[in-house]
Amino acid sequence: MASLKDIQRKIKSVKNTQKTTRAMKLVSSAKLKRTEELAKKSKVYANKLTELLNEIARKMAGENANGLDLPYFREVQNPKNVDIVFVTADKGLCGGFNAQTIKRVNNLRKEFVAKGTEVRLRAVGRKGIDYFRFNSVALNNEVIGLSSSPDFEKSSELISQIAQDYVDGNSDMIILVHNGYVNMITQEVRQSQVLPVDHSALSLDNISTSELEVEPDEDNALLEGLIKRYVEYTMYYALIDSLAAEHSARMQAMDAATNNAKEMVKTLSVKYNKARQEAITTELIEIISGMESMK
Repeated sequence: MASLKDIQRKIKSVKNTQKTTRAMKLVSSAKLKRTEELAKKSKVYANKLTELLNEIARKMAGENANGLDLPYFREVQNPKNVDIVFVTADKGLCGGFNAQTIKRVNNLRKEFVAKGTEVRLRAVGRKGIDYFRFNSVALNNEVIGLSSSPDFEKSSELISQIAQDYVDGNSDMIILVHNGYVNMITQEVRQSQVLPVDHSALSLDNISTSELEVEPDEDNALLEGLIKRYVEYTMYYALIDSLAAEHSARMQAMDAATNNAKEMVKTLSVKYNKARQEAITTELIEIISGMESMK
């Protein structure tokens, strides 16, 4: 049985851990409030950008037979090369947040490989990079620091390079995977096809048509510029969404750790009291036995 000093040492250690996890929960909670607000504003912008892209693309397609004759809309029935861009956290202690994203990426990778498709992984976030490095899986991009501190210029530079590979014909599809924010207690893995732009999304059925007029554009410069901005902001929004989900997951994980530490302190305190009572009882028995032997 552990000595009283050992049990006291464990109790002190657990209490110190409890203070740390409680502080981390408070920090994540404060960061979540800021990031959640940014995510909401970014989502509004992303939705409006998508609506604008949908409407312009539809109108240009109707007025110009070659309106959608751009590499961003080309369809490949059996893609030979696929780029999977995925976002994980740079830090741990956030429950299964990173594991869920990695699991989805692994499943996607296996599905494409089974069809004979070459898959190239583009990783954002230290945890995902460390996982695939450990499993000896090649990564075409390794970006650290962007998921913990989203930056539009850096994210645009990254996705623009990947999109250029697609335009040049080196890739047939770009898929983006990240763990997104739903609410303070829920996160969900989100998978989206960045390029080619999904034709099924080009519908105005659920969009209030505006009085937008699009002049003929033989070079499709307007549509191409809009698509580039759409691709760039899709990547940036994924980073913000992922960061909000990360703070939410860490807040939950630290709350659970704090509660577990509290329960462990209770268990150790009971154990300490029992050991102390046993020690006192043993001492009393020894004293009484000594007195009896002197009679």
